[in-house]
Formats: sequence, structure tokens, C-alpha cells
Amino acid sequence: MRVLALDLGKRRIGVAVSDGAGRVATPVTVLERHRDRPRLHREIASLVADYDAELLLLGLPIDLAGKEGPAAVDVRAERDELAAVVGVPVEVHDERLTTRIADRALRERGDLDGRARRKVVDMVAAAVILQDWLDHHATPAPAEEPEP
Repeated sequence: MRVLALDLGKRRIGVAVSDGAGRVATPVTVLERHRDRPRLHREIASLVADYDAELLLLGLPIDLAGKEGPAAVDVRAERDELAAVVGVPVEVHDERLTTRIADRALRERGDLDGRARRKVVDMVAAAVILQDWLDHHATPAPAEEPEP
């Protein structure tokens, strides 16, 4: 199953997609938020269609204590809005520390300065969210039957 994932930020939205087997997440792009939310949601619906995604996954910002604050309430509201537009199920997944993980990974590469890193960190964070979801939903490989 192919899944499209979003890291919903106030200024930017990171986008990642899984492979068709639902095993590997890949960063795709970053969308700039604009004031026309219905248009933005149509753009996201277009990405869902372009990638033949069967599910849209949104990162849910939960604090380190496991509580949902105002940002999580906003994501849940946007999930409902997106569900009316994208034509596939929309789920949320805990995104704790994903931006930090993505930023650290990009820093360790060492080939991007701060400005360039800020332009891609959101899509890498979306890939981290998606990979975590994929790992938690992985179907175990069939066991090999022993030879007689």
C-alpha cells in the first residue's frame, strides 16, 4: 500500500511517500502554506492522486509527556478538512522529535548550510514520520517452511 505523509507546519508542509510495497519512505517535496486553505487542500489531493496513495498520514504533534496541545487540535481539525477532499482515508501518527531527528540527520551529512537545511527538513521529517508508521504497520514476512 502506498502512503503519502505530511508534516504539517505553520509555514511549510513536508511531504513524503512510501514505495508501493509500503516498506520505505522517501522525502518528496515541501509545500509552502498560503492563506487559501481550500486551494492548499486541493494541491494535497492532487499529490495523493499523482502518487496513487491509498492513505494520507498526518504527523500529530504530541508533547514529550504524551499530551496533545493546541497544535494537535489544529492537526485533527485539518485532518477532518482533508478527509473531505482527498478521497482516501486520513490517519494521524505521533510525530514526537521527528523534526529534530531529521535536522540531526541533515547536519551529519554536512553538505547543507542552515538555510538550505530549513528548506528540506520538513520533507525529511515527513519521511521519518512515515517510516515510523510503516515500521509499526509492517506485515511480517512469511516464514519459510523447513525442508523435509
